[in-house]
Amino acid sequence: MSRIHLLSPRLANQIAAGEVVERPANIVKELVENALDAGARHIDIEAEQGGIKLLRIRDDGCGIDKDDLALSLSRHATSKITTLDDLEAVGSLGFRGEALASISSVTRLTLTSHEQSADTAWQVSAEGRDMVANVSPAAHPVGTTVEVRDLFFNTPARRKFLRTEKTEFSHLEEYVKRLALSRYDVAFSLRHNQRTIHSLRPAARPIDREKRVAALLSPQFIDSSVHIDAEAAGLALQGWVGLPTFSRSQGDMQYFFVNGRVVRDKLVVHAIKQAYRDVLYHGRHPAFVLYLSLDPKLVDVNVHPTKHEVRFRDGRLVHDFLFRTLHKALGDVRPDNQPNGSSPSELAGGLTSSVMPVSGAAAGEFSEQTRLDWQPNQQARLSSSATPPWSSAPSNFANQAPARADIAEQMNVYGAMNRTALPESPSADMPPLGFAIAQLHGIYILAQNAGGLVVVDMHAAHERITYERLKIAVDQQGVQSQPLLVPVNLSVSEREADTAEQFAEEFRSLGVELARVGPESLLVRQIPVLLQQAEVPQLITDMLGDLIEHGSSDRFLAHRNELLGTMACHGSVRANRRLTIPEMNGLLRDMEATERSGQCNHGRPTWTQMTMPELDKLFLRGR
Repeated sequence: MSRIHLLSPRLANQIAAGEVVERPANIVKELVENALDAGARHIDIEAEQGGIKLLRIRDDGCGIDKDDLALSLSRHATSKITTLDDLEAVGSLGFRGEALASISSVTRLTLTSHEQSADTAWQVSAEGRDMVANVSPAAHPVGTTVEVRDLFFNTPARRKFLRTEKTEFSHLEEYVKRLALSRYDVAFSLRHNQRTIHSLRPAARPIDREKRVAALLSPQFIDSSVHIDAEAAGLALQGWVGLPTFSRSQGDMQYFFVNGRVVRDKLVVHAIKQAYRDVLYHGRHPAFVLYLSLDPKLVDVNVHPTKHEVRFRDGRLVHDFLFRTLHKALGDVRPDNQPNGSSPSELAGGLTSSVMPVSGAAAGEFSEQTRLDWQPNQQARLSSSATPPWSSAPSNFANQAPARADIAEQMNVYGAMNRTALPESPSADMPPLGFAIAQLHGIYILAQNAGGLVVVDMHAAHERITYERLKIAVDQQGVQSQPLLVPVNLSVSEREADTAEQFAEEFRSLGVELARVGPESLLVRQIPVLLQQAEVPQLITDMLGDLIEHGSSDRFLAHRNELLGTMACHGSVRANRRLTIPEMNGLLRDMEATERSGQCNHGRPTWTQMTMPELDKLFLRGR
């Protein structure tokens, strides 16, 4: 083995570039983040051949001092932090001081900058084996332009790993989308091969922000989303979450920001998946644009050179906050019509959506339902305890029948209840799902509301109603446990055994009694009655894994809900069951008062609507 020696500056930078620069998109991310940190309010991005031949990023930020230009291309040189305290509470996007040095080692980089207090602009470039920085005067307005040419010109082996021009530009555009969604106060412009792709103006008003999201993602996303604005325990969450009916075949419309930094964190993904689990069709992915704000001291962003990963100081608090906020927001959604003539901007945050039939849905999108009037403020939300003036109080399932009874029999009482009759003409107080007019093939309920025709899958709708009432009944009765005649011995790791002791109260609240009988051994002495037929050892092992990784787990709750879902499915009204008009109206009223009634517990839609203009279009009326 040869003697130990120092690496040359270029080789050291190229090694660092392997972590930071993988493709042109990474360069755009690093340079645009520097521009944002410099206070830029307008950023222009120009690319040629997917960014491989040329990348030019221009901003109107504060600029760089002449004496700092040469130093800016050196490794570990930054203006963002100076002490360890700064690192533990990073407020800027960049702070490692590696980007420019890494980029200049694998490209032909030229940086031109004009500081606000300077009379002239200056230009710097790094050349030669030792990457000596050459500084010269230049003409440039206040701000900075970084020009990057010929990516990987001096490392041909890495150039072979680049994809086609179209693929590389799609990655580049995706990074620009993320950055544009992170800062609504900044204007962004993206050009590719002399063609303008995006031209985004600053968005100060909420309606302008919605327009930017619609332009970057999809108008259907904004039309089919719920606005989130919640705050608790020093955490704040804002943004939009797509309705379960606006799901995707892949996770390509998921954007999560922590203090303005886009991240992909396992804890965050787990919390969001939990919130959607009861309402999302299997194999589908939710769509969301969410912004989490918290004290910078409570999150560590210095986890990976790309800064895509973060580590929360109190991961369990963050996980529970995200889950509870999203779970409540999705559960609070109720069918409701907009006032006639109202526009989205006039509804104080209300979002409109148009009908998207299955046949006309874009690839990767599920069918949508109808217009929703969503009020993000807590005071405007329709709580489960509130009863609209046109609705009769929903029947109390827990008081009418035991948890395992055939719920379909309860449909017989709908005709005897004082339900609202079908009006002769639409009125202002017509309920969102309207009034039943017929039953189609014993499967679908046809109803008329102020907007047009509502079609309801009666089995799926009743399944959700029954499922929610079963959950309420079980929660009110508490968890019923039973001791095991022969306790089950579990062999676990020492870390899992420590976790079981730490979360002993959580297990006990779920009806599970665990005892540690050795360094790597647990004894299961008591389990919930509902899970007596389940693979409890496997459930406990999985739950311990969740607790170690995320600080929380709902494996038992999920398994319990799965059993209740099966009971609801078998206990709901079946196809070809003839319902009377009062029975159908009773089902519609219960849907309007039930959480997550837009989907059955398998995630399938329970209802959809065709508006009068859409019906007129089918029959060419008005042509």
